Amino acid sequence: MASTDLASRARDLARLHDAVLSGSASPAQVRPVVARSWTRMLDLGLDPQARALSDPLPPVELERRRRESRLALVIDEIRELLLSAADASNYLVVVADADGVVLWRSGSPRVRRQADGLGFADGALWTEEAVGTNAIGTALTEGAPVQLFAAEHYEYAQLPWYCTASPIHDPVDGALLGVVDVSGPALTLHPAIQALVTASVRLAEARLRHHHDVGLERLRVSAGPLLTGGGGPLLVVDDHGWVAATRGIVATERVEAPRADRPLAVPGLGLCRPERLRGGWLIRPSSSVSGRPALSAVLDLTTRPATLEVVDDDAGWRTTLSPRHASLVRLIAAAGPTGASVADLSRAIYGDPDHAVSIRAEVSRLRRLLGALLATAPYRLADGVTLHVVDDAHPGP
Repeated sequence: MASTDLASRARDLARLHDAVLSGSASPAQVRPVVARSWTRMLDLGLDPQARALSDPLPPVELERRRRESRLALVIDEIRELLLSAADASNYLVVVADADGVVLWRSGSPRVRRQADGLGFADGALWTEEAVGTNAIGTALTEGAPVQLFAAEHYEYAQLPWYCTASPIHDPVDGALLGVVDVSGPALTLHPAIQALVTASVRLAEARLRHHHDVGLERLRVSAGPLLTGGGGPLLVVDDHGWVAATRGIVATERVEAPRADRPLAVPGLGLCRPERLRGGWLIRPSSSVSGRPALSAVLDLTTRPATLEVVDDDAGWRTTLSPRHASLVRLIAAAGPTGASVADLSRAIYGDPDHAVSIRAEVSRLRRLLGALLATAPYRLADGVTLHVVDDAHPGP
């Protein structure tokens, strides 16, 4: 929009903001993402007139978070892309972690000084609970990209701003790493900002994937002596279950993240006992179950929390599942060999097909628990896996 159009839109939103938050008749509809967030703020009892300023983290704690964040591997790429735009002198590039703590800010010194007045500084907590409706906090809550303009914010102090944010996930394990955000004065909003933020997230995730591939190659080289000569089938995997090398088995991309305290289910190998290697794990069949690739599992919904047990004589294992993960396992099993798409699962869980990012992240976390019991593209039980669901209607296996 032209600046005059932005000004007009800002005035309309200010009237809408006042009407909704005062309980008066609303002159128009609030966007659904904004309405959901405002409802959460009202339920929390946040005062839109207040200035929810909090002390930023001490420098030592902030530096620790920066060092430990995997976003440190890609912060330079994020900055380079977002600060290369022609209008970068009018905004800030902000990266927050999964807790909503601002780790890095770059950009206009003038806008940075204005942000300091809001408490929008390095080390600040920028969640919905801390500062009301804002793109960083709302993107973390919604698990989806969010753009807010002017009075779509909740606190009056933030009304002169726009902010555009998108969650960034670790392609290695699907974990939410944080949020990339661009913020600036509302009347300087450029229509390309949202596309730039999306591109920066895609670039960062691609670079993280590259870093992971380099790590797998190092593991593959170091495990070389294990792969030569004869012997039974085996896999060499990293700490997240990504396969670096195989011998005597058709290559698979990923298995369950290994743990030293329990067997590992690998269709094609059966139940395996992980053995620690430098930088990864050696996976080969347990002697008691070698040659028995079929796996039987039981999802018990009558327990709280729900449990999933792999049944294989004395080598089986059990894990607990959250209600969301239990629902996903049941839906995936019910889909049969044809499987379920991301859109199918989104409709079943959320009532619409628009939560693809959240579904992919949830299934990725689920695969950290169940590994190769689940196959992807589409989501389905892996070949050789059977699942029985125990619920109130079917109480026995």
